[in-house]
Amino acid sequence: MRILFVKLGAIGDIVHALPALAEARRAFPDAVIDWVVESRSAEILRDNPAIDRLLEIDTHSIRGLRSPDSLMREIRRQAGPLRSAEYDLAIDLQGLLKSALVAKVSGAPHRWGFNRANLKEPAARLMYTDRMKVSSGINVIEKNLRLVRGALEITDISDEIRFPIGIGIEHRAEAEGISSRAGRGFVILNPAGGWTTKLWPAENYGRLAEKIWSELGLASIVTTGPKEELLAARVIESSGDAEIIVAEPSLKGFYELAKMAVVYVGGDTGPTHLAVAAGAPVVGIFGPTEWWRNGSPRPYDIGVGREDIPCRVDCHRRTCSNWICMEISVDTVFEAVARRVEKARQGRKEAAI
Repeated sequence: MRILFVKLGAIGDIVHALPALAEARRAFPDAVIDWVVESRSAEILRDNPAIDRLLEIDTHSIRGLRSPDSLMREIRRQAGPLRSAEYDLAIDLQGLLKSALVAKVSGAPHRWGFNRANLKEPAARLMYTDRMKVSSGINVIEKNLRLVRGALEITDISDEIRFPIGIGIEHRAEAEGISSRAGRGFVILNPAGGWTTKLWPAENYGRLAEKIWSELGLASIVTTGPKEELLAARVIESSGDAEIIVAEPSLKGFYELAKMAVVYVGGDTGPTHLAVAAGAPVVGIFGPTEWWRNGSPRPYDIGVGREDIPCRVDCHRRTCSNWICMEISVDTVFEAVARRVEKARQGRKEAAI
């Protein structure tokens, strides 16, 4: 069997689809499984043990193209070689018109996607031969799993949620180099995020680091991405006497670093989802998006959010004139961190018995 996964980006969305990839590979160990991804999001999928071929496209060139015909021509130009693979089926986990067009261009006779109610762009459904209806109110990881199980008719379902990621010795060495600067026990604080409305104030992360140091005795590693030096500086300036360092790891270096953390704290952003994939104890600070949908599927991880305001329901705003959902106190987040640390320590004690 030849299977094509279509999940173009972003990093968090790709991480959310990895358990579905693992499920497909478990059920069909001898199948050929390829994945189409945007070039800018491809790094996390490179050298993946569950993928036979990673196919990169640049969707930047199709921005601004409005008509389906124009979109189809450009996608056919980039993804045309997919036809030679002769896929048995394509599974579009993205739910956008451009991803559905990629599935169609592949020439797969069976093209699976979500039904209209579950699509970001309902027009995408016109490119599918088969559509999966998924109930609302479930985590996006489970949503992706149900689509793949339905498309591949998997009935022998595994309860284990796995995130296959290809790691090299250089990524482990990178993480060890960063962790050695922080000492024996550390937390990871990630103050960045893709949307302004998802950001908890950087100064709050600094105050949180100070509280974690003074009350839990744990150093903080502030992880950043390119051009986020000023954001990190704001964290440092508010951290008082905390033991704190700043690091800018690669994606896979961050993944390995998260495995070593006592706890990870961040918003609804790619590094948070990578920390979940790494198995780190996680505290998520969520505002315009929902923890139950985008957060960790593990019951011991904690999502912190404003449950006392009605405007969070189906919000998903990137800008807001009444931006109060991230007005969450440092004490509230610290209490969640302390609970998650204690739970992680209990788990380690039980495992050692």
